[in-house]
Amino acid sequence: MSYFINVVLPVPLEKLFTYRVSKSEAAFLRPGMRVGVPFGKSKIYTALVHEVHSRPPEVYEAKEIHRILDEHPIVNDVQLRHWQWIADYYMCSLGEVFRAAVPGAFLLESETLILRNQQMTVDETDLEDDEFLVYEALQHQSTLKVHEVSSIVDRKNILPVLNRLLEKNVILLKEEMYEQYRPKLVRYVKLGAEYLSEERLEILLENLSRAPKQSQVVLSLFQLQAVNKKPIKISELVETSGGSKAVIKALVDKEILEEYFIRTDRVNYEGEEENYALKALNAYQEEALADITKGFGDNKTVLLHGVTSSGKTEVYVKLIEDCIRSGKQALYLLPEIALTTQLIARLQDYFGEKVSIYHSKYNIQERVEVWNNVLAKKPKAQIVIGARSALFLPYSELGLIVVDEEHEGSFKQFDPAPRYHARDAAIVLANLHSSNILLGSATPSIESYHNARTGKYAYAEIRRRFGNVLMPEIELVDLKEHARKKRMKGHFSERLLEEIKESLEGGEQIILFQNRRGYAPIVECTTCGHSPQCPNCDVSLTFHKYKKQLRCHYCGYHMALQESCQACGSPTLDTKGFGTEQVEKELETLLPEAKTWRMDLDTTRGKHGYEKIITAFEQQEMDILVGTQMLTKGLDFRNVGLVGIMNADSLLNFPDYRAHERCFQLLTQVAGRAGRTQKRGKVIIQSYNPYHRILTQVSNNDYEGMFKEQLYEREQFKYPPEIRIVRITFKHKEYNRLNEAAEWFAKALRGALGSNVLGPEYPPVARIRNQYLKNVMVKIPQNASLTKTKEITRRIEKSFNAISQYRSVRVIYNVDHI
Repeated sequence: MSYFINVVLPVPLEKLFTYRVSKSEAAFLRPGMRVGVPFGKSKIYTALVHEVHSRPPEVYEAKEIHRILDEHPIVNDVQLRHWQWIADYYMCSLGEVFRAAVPGAFLLESETLILRNQQMTVDETDLEDDEFLVYEALQHQSTLKVHEVSSIVDRKNILPVLNRLLEKNVILLKEEMYEQYRPKLVRYVKLGAEYLSEERLEILLENLSRAPKQSQVVLSLFQLQAVNKKPIKISELVETSGGSKAVIKALVDKEILEEYFIRTDRVNYEGEEENYALKALNAYQEEALADITKGFGDNKTVLLHGVTSSGKTEVYVKLIEDCIRSGKQALYLLPEIALTTQLIARLQDYFGEKVSIYHSKYNIQERVEVWNNVLAKKPKAQIVIGARSALFLPYSELGLIVVDEEHEGSFKQFDPAPRYHARDAAIVLANLHSSNILLGSATPSIESYHNARTGKYAYAEIRRRFGNVLMPEIELVDLKEHARKKRMKGHFSERLLEEIKESLEGGEQIILFQNRRGYAPIVECTTCGHSPQCPNCDVSLTFHKYKKQLRCHYCGYHMALQESCQACGSPTLDTKGFGTEQVEKELETLLPEAKTWRMDLDTTRGKHGYEKIITAFEQQEMDILVGTQMLTKGLDFRNVGLVGIMNADSLLNFPDYRAHERCFQLLTQVAGRAGRTQKRGKVIIQSYNPYHRILTQVSNNDYEGMFKEQLYEREQFKYPPEIRIVRITFKHKEYNRLNEAAEWFAKALRGALGSNVLGPEYPPVARIRNQYLKNVMVKIPQNASLTKTKEITRRIEKSFNAISQYRSVRVIYNVDHI
């Protein structure tokens, strides 16, 4: 009887692949274990076992696996079901979900090794110069890696060289897999077994009387072991005894000391043991908690609508405490890595080392350790805080999921596939685990609030700020009027500058919000009107003054700032618009005595970039913090008295049906950073259109009014939550071929689905990284089947790919497009 396994490969191919295994391998293998398998001509990939069976494939001859990589499954059954749902719902392959879900260190790919062909006698005169260099290197080294050959012949593309050597039978190629994860081993020492009794130790110390340093090290180690009753690190012994590593090495060589290694995690909690002194909840929080508990009892997703600074985190903490007391795991999802910085400290104060963190700023090794801790159900990973990727960890006893700031667009993954929404995927994960799920926000998304209003979700609210602090006073400043009366200083109105000075005098801190990084989005020649464009994308280059650079925020292309116009040679270059860098520079001129700092993608690139800025601001080392949307949500600064919004119009005038909802959410969230303790905070919103409905609703904190208006508009124009949207993007480097392909696909869709197909249409940025883009929007009414629509679309895609000239056009699906 033959045995086979179906595996998931981390490649964007729809189906599972079948490989042959022996009887003993079939008995050992279980779904969720990794195996190395040959795929294609020579590559070896890491694949995930999906099923063990005895049915041979019908279309092809099954290859044998290369090797088994795990002793136990690293992915559990619930995860596989969840991944399958994500693949089906978001119209991608299971392999793409697998690649996105697991840490990169688990996806070993083979590396090509170049070996010398020992059976072949080579005439060196037959070899060209670059071929000879490789041949000569192989005389001294048994194997070479591809990048080593590249540096030997000093060129990037080495395939022609290798192909010529293969044709001449000079070299052989071999594929080898390397483990990327290396456990961290810490060195410890202990006294040799024969010196543990006091008599033997006394004799040893007498013998070492001529070596006082060695004697001191032995004595210090004995004292440390008596006091600590725990393993002693070499570094600790060096510090206590005043000896050196050389002295310790000499004692190890004499077998007086024994050296050993203990495997430890790279990220460990260094603080005190946890203290369970949770803050007492006020009456409003207690009431919300009762409503949440009732909703959980009815097995419903619960939406907590609490105004900014109402103490939602304390409610979450209470629920997490109840969850871990019952021995279950809790997941706390956040939209921004910046938010985890503050929250980690708060949760660690309550729960100590039970808290683990998982997000993309952690390196591969650290992420593997968190994964393994969650898999092994270790107490140190009972509570996981993370960005959307934390959703994919191997939970087996999940009791609670908290999705904080659930309205945030950052929960949606855009590239690469799977293009999932973490909030919606978390609700499905909670259902699979039969766990509770809570969505929290001061400005819930229209969809979530609509679901709460129609009874699909349970609803809880906190209408008052913690400690009965008043909501901030919001003032709208008319930039048009200020500019006409010449009352502007740079991009600051007199009113905003007055308030900044007043706050600085009162010892308060200030946050200034401008949702654009860099110095200026456009550099323009005032003579001919030319502005430098990105050669790869249809956008102008953004000016970054601190590097004297023009940079594309889409593809990363950059060039030095030119002294004169590239079109007409005139030196009259001027900037249009402004970003965070320009606001920071203007403040340094207007208020030189104030300590100003900037928080955007440019200043938070390092692993601890967020942490340094947030901690410095919390400890009042700076007076004014200028930033993009990463500082608007969820952060809790106790001393901020004033928030200034530099220009609200850029948020309002955006070509998107969600622009007004997003503007309301962003402005309300950034306003919520002000006045979070005793004194009432102040918010100044600068705008050329201060009488806009959304700005009036923000200043009156009228979420209900905004919701009703937006819902009415979406019902009229057929947008979510009334209907579902699937956006199909076509991508190709040839403009004409893309147009023809998109037109063909849209026509076929219209034939099957009727008038609910919009487009094809170019997006606002129609070319990125030299690829032209075109969108088709499919609207799916509530009475139509989403599954059936996807099936029809997939069928059309198969016919589309059968046409040879369209096969190279990429088709990208974005379900529930945000």
